[in-house]
Amino acid sequence: MESQKNRVKLNVGGKKFETTATTLASGGRTSFFGAMFNDDWNLHSDGSITEIFIDRNPEYFGVLLDLLRTGELYIPPKIDKKHLYREALYYGIEDHLRLAKWGPFDGNRLRLAESIKGPTKGKAEKIRASPNSWCCVVRDNIVSVYNWMLEEKTTITTRDYRRVNDVCWVNSDNIAVSSSDKYLASEGIGLFTASTGELKYNFQVKDEDQLKDYTAGALGVGSDYKLFSSCTEITNKKNGIAVWDQITGKQTDFLQYLPYSKATKLQWLQGLNECLGFLDFRRTNTSVNWRYKKDSSSDMCFPKLVFHEGQLFSSLNNSISVYSGSDWLPTSQLRKSPGGPICDFFNWWYQLFALHKDENVIDLWETPRPPVI
Repeated sequence: MESQKNRVKLNVGGKKFETTATTLASGGRTSFFGAMFNDDWNLHSDGSITEIFIDRNPEYFGVLLDLLRTGELYIPPKIDKKHLYREALYYGIEDHLRLAKWGPFDGNRLRLAESIKGPTKGKAEKIRASPNSWCCVVRDNIVSVYNWMLEEKTTITTRDYRRVNDVCWVNSDNIAVSSSDKYLASEGIGLFTASTGELKYNFQVKDEDQLKDYTAGALGVGSDYKLFSSCTEITNKKNGIAVWDQITGKQTDFLQYLPYSKATKLQWLQGLNECLGFLDFRRTNTSVNWRYKKDSSSDMCFPKLVFHEGQLFSSLNNSISVYSGSDWLPTSQLRKSPGGPICDFFNWWYQLFALHKDENVIDLWETPRPPVI
């Protein structure tokens, strides 16, 4: 039985709710409700039940309160999902909502949740997802940034409208962008704030402690806050991988490799001991040329490979195949109907983002949470 001191009365938009401090505390110290408590997680009161007014929509609050009470999410048909997500952001409990809505990432259980049409201007080329489930899409010389509700938040434009070569999230807040002028091939790698599109600083490339004029290409993020980029020196065409500390922006290493081979993709497939055409940063001065595996009956190829939790994903034309088990047998196929060729895809945590080149469409595939028994 709950004590009188633990009870809390709330007036949300004119509708009365009564709950407990324990339920509200489950939202976490950084949530909206954390401000109601002191360091000892006690209400700022003398023990009497004080009514607290919150000027928000009561219908959406009721859904979120039940989420805190039970850990389960039930969204009535009349509730707009995106509005509910915004309310969860306001109360600072969006992580609770995500955990209740989605289960662990499993390629064999993915379901198409949403498709959105991108702007008609600019050809879609690359897509990347962030640790907080935002994503960004490269179209020619711009990078469009979407939040986890697939609402476009900002557009990153490179200096002098240079073509974007590659993009990657270094963390939940920042995006690294490599670009070059198609005529002058001048190098450029910038770190941008995802929410505002503001340029924080540019990365410089050095080889043997000398500042060099390089064209920056493929990007990758490794362990220990390291950012990697394939680079080609403009004067003698020497190729290498530059390594920077993400926090300080200072270059920490330069890995030289084959003089006439340019790395167009930097991708780690941890746990897979087969040569699948990727550059392995764990072994210094080791490179593997990326090779497309063509279908024997057509000119279609596999432009992307992803390895995640014992499953291998490969895209082929307008579908993504999932391979599982020790023998890598095909166990599932993701296909949008109708769907154009998939030029890129990316997975993170519980979601997979697929980018269709011709239609300029983003597909969002999600792993539903297993039913509660």
